Amino acid sequence: MMKAVKEYVPEFGIAPVCRALGINRSTVYRFIDKDNNPPVVTSRPTPKRALSFAERQNVLDVMHEDRFVDMAPHEIYATLLDEGTYLCSIRTMYRILESCNEVRERRNQLKHPCYQKPELLATKPNEIWSWDITKLKGPVKWTYYYLYVILDIFSRYVVGWMVAERESSKLAERLIKQTCLKQGILRDQLTLHADRGSSMKSKCLGLLLSDLGVTKTHSRPHVSNDNPFSESQFKTLKYRPEFPDRFGSIQDSRGFCSYFFNWYNFEHHHSAIALMTPYTVHYGLAAEVTSIRQKALDLAYESHPERFVRHAPKAPVLPGAVWINPPSGNRIVEEDTAMRSVDDKTISMEVITH
Repeated sequence: MMKAVKEYVPEFGIAPVCRALGINRSTVYRFIDKDNNPPVVTSRPTPKRALSFAERQNVLDVMHEDRFVDMAPHEIYATLLDEGTYLCSIRTMYRILESCNEVRERRNQLKHPCYQKPELLATKPNEIWSWDITKLKGPVKWTYYYLYVILDIFSRYVVGWMVAERESSKLAERLIKQTCLKQGILRDQLTLHADRGSSMKSKCLGLLLSDLGVTKTHSRPHVSNDNPFSESQFKTLKYRPEFPDRFGSIQDSRGFCSYFFNWYNFEHHHSAIALMTPYTVHYGLAAEVTSIRQKALDLAYESHPERFVRHAPKAPVLPGAVWINPPSGNRIVEEDTAMRSVDDKTISMEVITH
């Protein structure tokens, strides 16, 4: 850019060139001044009060002594003063150590592993499930029931749930196994995503998933956005008007959850799946529902076109792809477009064969 400035400023002037290139005139002036009057780099003179090289080396040697090697400079300074010795100030000790790259944490530090951000893509039901456990308050303080929920992230359909009196990897293992059998999951078909709770990372659960041919993934530590669908579903549960402050018994909590998940799967029109119910999307009825909705909108437009100012109404379209942590850049746009076209064909075939 500055090459163009040099070339065109003498001919056209600074203001037109700045407008053409979209830069500030102050930038050009600074560039010209830098060429005409390059800055002179001068070394900082050594203060007369500074320690000599021999004195600095002596201070460093003292701090390297066995009795001082594990001490902070202020401890060394105080100990030497107690012995009647003054070498330099505490700040000077730090400067000498810094010049030798010795101002650092000297104890062994815990090194956390680098966790990879999960990037998961679902283009159809029973491809990626997300599961989690939440607490439900019991009848008295410090009593809880544990709700296990398995959610299909593409259709938002709750494929399996259970309320238990404790959090246990054995119970989670049983629920996941029964849910896979109920949904007819084949080997290498499903990815099961969860956070890093003890039940989620248990060895027995890992062995079960390996036997079933299910791939497992985990969220990064302390990153709630890596498991957003389960967290959102729990919020929908606990923000329902009829959700109680406490449950009187485990049977009470199971009865409420049975009612809630029946409503959630079959009646709840989810805003993220084109205002369809999870059941509709999970079992391939989306194209049929979209067609019925579009006919109703077309009829409304034919009856009163003046009520639709901009264009004819269109029924909401089901997303063709659902991501956990979508990749940044244009790649996500290209992949989503491709997945949407493939998914439309898949849904149409499912409707025909349903």
